[in-house]
Formats: sequence, C-alpha cells, structure tokens
Amino acid sequence: MILTTDSTQMTTKTTNKSSAPQLSTSAVIPAALIIVAAGASTRMGGGIKKEYLPLDGGTVLSKNVQTCILSYHFTHIIIAVPAGGQQDAQKALGTISGTTAITFVDGGSTRQQSVCNALDKLQELWPQAGSDAVVLIHDGARPFVTPRIIQDVIAKTAETGAAVPALQPTDTQKETDGNGIIIRHLQRDRLAAVQTPQGFTFLPLLKAHHKAAGDGRTYTDDTEIWGAYTGPVAIVPGDSCNKKITYPEDMPAGNDTQGETMTRIGLGYDLHRLTPGRRLMLGGVHIPFDKGEDGHSDGDVLLHAITDALLGAAGMGDIGAFFPPSDPQWKDADSAVLLKTVWDRITENRWQLGNLDCVIALEQPKFLPWRDQVRESIADILGVSPEQIFVKAKTGEKLGKIGRGEAVEVWATCLLEK
Repeated sequence: MILTTDSTQMTTKTTNKSSAPQLSTSAVIPAALIIVAAGASTRMGGGIKKEYLPLDGGTVLSKNVQTCILSYHFTHIIIAVPAGGQQDAQKALGTISGTTAITFVDGGSTRQQSVCNALDKLQELWPQAGSDAVVLIHDGARPFVTPRIIQDVIAKTAETGAAVPALQPTDTQKETDGNGIIIRHLQRDRLAAVQTPQGFTFLPLLKAHHKAAGDGRTYTDDTEIWGAYTGPVAIVPGDSCNKKITYPEDMPAGNDTQGETMTRIGLGYDLHRLTPGRRLMLGGVHIPFDKGEDGHSDGDVLLHAITDALLGAAGMGDIGAFFPPSDPQWKDADSAVLLKTVWDRITENRWQLGNLDCVIALEQPKFLPWRDQVRESIADILGVSPEQIFVKAKTGEKLGKIGRGEAVEVWATCLLEK
C-alpha cells in the first residue's frame, strides 16, 4: 500500500488482487465514486463511527469500498471524512483489493457540504472528465450494496443523466402537518424510498452543487439538488438488503457488535461561589439560606455537575458547549430545564440511566433534611426512580473555601447503559 498525505487529502493505492466484473452495457462509461462518511454517528452511540465498526473481518467502510471496487472500474474514489479524521479513516479502510487510488477529503458540517468538497476534489483530480463522465454518490454506512445496483445506476445515468435506486414503501404513507395530524393520504404506488449510490453526469452535478451552495436552502440528498437545477432523476430497482446502518440493531446478527450491552461511566464536577442576594438551588430545590450560588444561570451546582456527568458518559460534550455562559439567553436560566434538554438528547441515543451518585461539599446549611426532596426532584427531571439517585453531603470541617462558607462544590458520577 502506498500512502501519501498533505494538509487536505490522503491517498492510498489499493493492491491488485482481483478484477472487477463489469456489465457489457456499462463497461465503457467513465465513472468515479464519492463515498460520504463525514457524519458523527450520534444515533449509533458508543463513540465509534458506524463506518469504522467491525464487519465481516474488516469494517463497514472497508466492506463498502471493496464491494464497489469489485463491481466496477472507477477512475477515482473519494471518501469524505470528518475534518482531521483522515488517519482514523485510513486505519478503518485497511488494505483493499483493486487498482483504483482512494483519496480522503475533509467533509463539511452537512452532507451537502461534504459532497461539494468531494466534487471539487474530483474536478481537480479528473480534469479530463468529459460530458459523458458519471459520478456516483454513495453512503459510507451502506455496506450491503450489490454489484447489480451499482452497474444499473451507472448504465441508467449514462442514458438519462441521473439515476437512483429505489424501493416502493411497504407501509402506507401519510403526510402530516408536523403536529401529529394527517393532512394528506399518499398513494403508495406513486412513492419511492430512495437508496444510494445516486448517479449523475459529473459536470452538471458539480455546477448544480455550486449553485445550491449559495441559494440558502438545505438539501437532504443530491437528487434534490439535481431536481432543483438540472432536471428529472430516473429510478432503477433497489434492494431491501441495501439498507443504511443507523442504529446498532441495523448491524447483522452474529456480528462482533451485536447483542452486547454497552456500559459507560461519567464524572461531573462543578464549583460555585456563595454570595448574598442569590437563591441556594440544589437539585432543582430552593433551600432557604442567606447566600446562594453565583452563576450565569440559576447556579444550581448539583444539576450542573449531573449534566456534565451524563454528557461525559454519553460522549456528547459538556454543559458549556450546550449552554455557553457568554450567551445572554442563559442568564438566570432554570438549570432543571437545561438538564432536561440535555437528557432528552441523550435518551434519543437510547441511553438509560443505571444510577447516579453525588457528593456535595457544603458547610452550611445542613443538607440532610432536604435530601429526599432533592433526590425526588432529580428523578423527576430525568424520568427515573428516586432509588436510582443518591446525594450525600460533606462539610469542609472549617477548612478551605468550603469550610469558610465561601463556596459549594459537587462531584457526580453516573452509569449509563444501552
């Protein structure tokens, strides 16, 4: 394997171990492939990008690329990956059988930007591309694509200008108003659930992407951009096996990641100065005292530490990233609302709370009379049982900032499972 790198790309030369079977109808069509793998995989959970998960002795990404290479002789293969993540992508790709050079480019903050970056790189690498040149745009998390789909899309694209594999939905589809009310009953035989790869003539797609980049709209896929600026898109038969991996259960049974219970531990910490004229808030409960936490929000040091512990366990950042103290909209904000907002995001990724254990360092007032109320308040915010929550308090023994009554300090640990 030959590897070259610079500040914008990484290229690997694949080994020549096998040939790529071609359909005679599309063997002379010049085609390049773009694989989009720049997302964060938050719905997959676990902290590992879904494209880098183990699959069939390799990874999702390596299986995907290998299938594509063995299905058609592409002039170029470009993979869009997270900015700065090219080394990780190269490691996940490993050694691929074939003769096509593979180039990594930095993706953008949206799929649309990632594809546009890859198209620009393709133009640089393929200046001789003519009006008949085809480019396929394929999801990095669709490793079960078949050679027939790839070859059919290329052939149909050469014939019509743009093509996409699609299936008719098996469930009856309805249009809603966004608030849970059906407003239109759709005809299932007129609907298509599209897959990838999506094929286009290269130069018109590049031109359409450049126009779309400046029109202020957000496009969910490349057929929408093509439809807005170029023309209609033809359909070829898709395949139910060509599914996109989004959640852990999308991985095949018996795979290395199937059937496991994932457990994560999180640690949160916060410290606030105690000052007159502020309310003392602990766990969403107002505790009467002559001083309270000095903070940008309501200063609930216990909920802040809990929020950071949960975010850390889920691998989703910290409280400052969600609610920057420099942002005036969070001035005097209810920390219970902030925690609930974060917890909703965490549970969307299918995490469940095992337990939460917290220690408060506070000289005065005595916390014990309020402990059960605080536990119930936290449990109510998270929608769990109070038995999963425990909070205890320690004094500073008249030592340091805690002992002098100048501050309140909290440590929180949590266990998340899925």
